[in-house]
Amino acid sequence: MSVIAAYTPDKYGRAALDHAADAARTAGTRLVIVNATRGDSYVDTRFAGDDEVTAVAERLTGEGLDVAVRHDVVPDIADAVLAAAEEEQATLIVVGVRHRTPVGKLLLGSVAQRVILDAPCPVLAVKPDQ
Repeated sequence: MSVIAAYTPDKYGRAALDHAADAARTAGTRLVIVNATRGDSYVDTRFAGDDEVTAVAERLTGEGLDVAVRHDVVPDIADAVLAAAEEEQATLIVVGVRHRTPVGKLLLGSVAQRVILDAPCPVLAVKPDQ
């Protein structure tokens, strides 16, 4: 059993990670941090550097959590989050959500939307504090 955090190195990903860590702590279960990229651009601001992912994992481990990290280049980010949920028998997935325009929704799709619709377990969608 585990809690999955769909992590990005921004305020949305940090909100997801904070809520997921709290949920894992409360449930006494493993926290799995998923940070992935498709690798189809030179710079993906939603893909954390190795140093940042290591620091986040070490901080949470130091707080007493059992932490696993999936930091990969994948064909589809939503599929990577969903696969982690299946493999880790997740009881919860936490995703950060951001406002998108109707055109943005049409053209770009949404990792959070796909995860919410296709997840094998409950999904908590969170926004960062203002």
